[in-house]
Amino acid sequence: MRFDTKIGIVVRDDLAAWQRLNVTAFLASAVAGGVPGVIGLPYEDASGNEYLAMFRQPVLVYEAGAAAILTAHGRALAREMQIAVYIEDMFKTGHDEANRETVRAVAAGEMPLVGFALHGPKNGVDKVLKGLRLHP
Repeated sequence: MRFDTKIGIVVRDDLAAWQRLNVTAFLASAVAGGVPGVIGLPYEDASGNEYLAMFRQPVLVYEAGAAAILTAHGRALAREMQIAVYIEDMFKTGHDEANRETVRAVAAGEMPLVGFALHGPKNGVDKVLKGLRLHP
C-alpha cells in the first residue's frame, strides 16, 4: 500500500542502545497522540483477545550525528511540519511537565537534540531527512 504521508524518527547516532529505544518510543507516542488519523483500528486474534491499535503506516527510523539532526530539524521548522523533539536534558527529568520546561528553556537553533519525529507529506518529509541514513 502506498501512503501520501510519511512518519520519520531521527535519533542521534552516539546514544546508548537503551537511550535510542527510549527516544524512539517517546517520539513515536508524540506522533500517535498529535496527528489525527495515523492510528488504525484495534487488533483481535482468533481467540477473541483484543490488542491496542497501532500506526496505519510504517515508521522509518533514521540515525545521524548532532549537527545533521540540528540541520534537519531546522528544515522541518522552515517547512512548518508537525514535529516532536527530544533533548538531552529530558534524560534527567522524571515527568512530562519537567520535559516541557527543559524544551521551553532552549532556543530552537541551540537545542541539544538527541532526536526528533515528524509527520507530513511524503515528499516534504523526504526533503527534510535528505542525506540521513536509516537506522540499522
